[in-house]
Amino acid sequence: MGGVSDGTGGPTGPGVRASGDGGPWTAVLAVEDARGEGPEQQRSPYRAMSDAERSALWRQRLHEAEAGLTRYLVSRGDELHLTDWFVLQSELFADLPEPDAPAVEWQRVFFRDQALMERFLVLRHGEEVLADWARSNAEVYREVEPDHGRGAADPIHRIARQAELYGSDYEFDDDAAPGPERAALTITHCAIWDYRERARRSGVRLTLASPCTYCTEALSANIRAKGYLPAHRLTHSPTGHGCRWESATATATTDAAPAESPTAAATATATDEPGES
Repeated sequence: MGGVSDGTGGPTGPGVRASGDGGPWTAVLAVEDARGEGPEQQRSPYRAMSDAERSALWRQRLHEAEAGLTRYLVSRGDELHLTDWFVLQSELFADLPEPDAPAVEWQRVFFRDQALMERFLVLRHGEEVLADWARSNAEVYREVEPDHGRGAADPIHRIARQAELYGSDYEFDDDAAPGPERAALTITHCAIWDYRERARRSGVRLTLASPCTYCTEALSANIRAKGYLPAHRLTHSPTGHGCRWESATATATTDAAPAESPTAAATATATDEPGES
């Protein structure tokens, strides 16, 4: 899996093609031979992510969140108390692991910092600003997440990689492989909920009652930032909390639901957990 950013905005690994005009760069992924792969590997292809790849994705996600927060706070003008912001930054970057530290160390820092940033925003501006922060983060994501050439499937693969970081149970749809026009992923058990409870028990202060409050905004914004239309549905079953995500082009959305406008079809959210999205 070449082309994973190291969190600085540049790609790492083999198969990376740089843009000659300073524009977005593209990670050229090798075509994998599916012969010999079992159904589970095809539906959950990131089980074999290396520890270094996992660390790199945690660092990239931290970069997206912190740079997005900086960008958002600047957009608010002179409302920011700089001393408060400097204190938060010192907390965010305290005790950083070494670059080659195990992924679990970068996971710890990411989760701590995510909680710190959520609390910073919510205490000052309320939960309603989380959507604005998510959109700001998505602009950073748009620049640092490479284009793998898979169209609408690219942001869905990113969701799969994030699910893998937490150890969530997830699978691509059986009926159609992710394609450039439309792609979908179902998380049957979201391990973010498990991780949050372990963190809570270890003393991490959690601001939000549900991770879905921010997560659904963030993933939707990421899909839009790449130029596609998102749709999601939250689920709850005996296997735990979960969700289903779709990414599609406007044309594919129109073809699938001609009676609705593409925007309405993509942004409408069905949930069997009222209040969690």
